[in-house]
Formats: sequence, C-alpha cells, structure tokens
Amino acid sequence: MLESLPIITDPWFYVVSVPAVLLLGVSKSGFGAGFGSLAVPIMALAVSVPQAAAILMPVLLLMDLLGLAAFRKELDRRLLRFLLPWGLAGVVLGAVLFRVLDTHVIAGLVGGFTLLFLAQRLVFPPRADSPPPPRWAGAILTAVSGFTSFIAHAGSPPLNAYVIPLKMRPMLYTATMAFFYFFINLSKWIPYALLGLLDLRNMATSLVLLPLAPFGVWMGIRIARRISQELFYRLLYIGMFLTGIKLLWDAFR
Repeated sequence: MLESLPIITDPWFYVVSVPAVLLLGVSKSGFGAGFGSLAVPIMALAVSVPQAAAILMPVLLLMDLLGLAAFRKELDRRLLRFLLPWGLAGVVLGAVLFRVLDTHVIAGLVGGFTLLFLAQRLVFPPRADSPPPPRWAGAILTAVSGFTSFIAHAGSPPLNAYVIPLKMRPMLYTATMAFFYFFINLSKWIPYALLGLLDLRNMATSLVLLPLAPFGVWMGIRIARRISQELFYRLLYIGMFLTGIKLLWDAFR
C-alpha cells in the first residue's frame, strides 16, 4: 500500500525524522518536555519548516490521544481553563500571520526568549517562598506559546517560562500540558488545511512515521513515573537550553 503513495523517499529525511519523532514522543510523556520543540528544527535539516510541521500533525494527534489516556486522572483543570483561551488566541494569530512572517525570525525570537528565561533562572534562582508569576504574564506567554506552536510546533519554551515557576508535581505538569497541547494541536488542523499544508505527500509520509509515536510516548511514560522532581526539572532546563541554541542557530545560519 505504501509503495503506491507519494511519500518522501530521501533517506536523509528519515535519518533525521526518526529521532525527531521519538524525541517528540518522549517529550509528550512529560519527561524532557523541553526537547519536544527540537523535532521541527531537526526535521528542517531535510525539509522546510512548514512541511515538517505538516508531516508531524497526524503523529502529534496520535501522541496527544495516548497522553490523554495515560494522564487523564492527574489534570489541573483550573490551570487548563486559564491557559486554553490564550493559547487558542495565539493559534489564530499564527494562522493569520503564517504567510507573512519568516520562520527563521520566529525561530530566533523563540530561541532567544528561551535562553533569556534560563539565564534569569540561573542568575536569580527562585526561593522556596517565591510567589508564582502574575496572571497577565501567564496570558502573554501562553498566547506566544500558541503562536509558536502553530508556526513550528515549538510552544513549550514560552509556556514553560510561566508553568515551571508554579512548581507543579511532575505528573500534574505532564497531564495538564498533555490536555493543553491536545486542544491546541487539534485547533491547527483546519488552518493547516486551508494553507495547503496537509497534502497527500505530507500525510502519506506521516503515515510512515506514525508507528514511532506510541513507542516514543511509552518510553517517556515509563521514565516519567520513576523520576524525581529535582531531576525532572533539571532535564527540562537542559531540553530548553538545547532548543534555544538550535532555534538561534536556525535563525542566523
């Protein structure tokens, strides 16, 4: 069946896409969540950013559904009700500006912001009694997350800048992010179709990568349920750092 579909046949594409999809699956479990934003930049070594984002859409849908099934009992509903409207507003803005903005500019902005957040956390480390970020900052950062998620599936760095200081338990963080990104990714389907990104070649290629999705999520879930909170956030910072560096490299390359 696959032989009759117009899939991408370049071997280099699969060399970079297989680890990218596995990274994305592991990040969907909450373990190393910052690494998920590397998927599109890695795939962009072989195809354009918009094409990489389109190919990942069915993969993301399956991963999101697996995440909902795994974490449905751990959800912070109050936080999700606050985040979703702002995230969806960012998606709408991304859809409107998609044809206007250069993806390299977006990559540079997201990468720079991510590294600034990490620098602030290192220079001014939070104390145990530090208050949570203000809600207005959360609204802005979540809207930026929806915007960058639409452009390049890179929504986690801005959102993490708001959510990480809330000091949530790893499983509570993971479940809330799983539900948030399920609705955000679901909202992208119609705009992506209207922009002509969901063509037969992209969707057929996604079908080839789809079996990797449950394996990546399974790997991450097994690790996430056994990891300490301190190590969890340390790995989250490492993922955000690598994401920031890669996005800046893409912007100035």
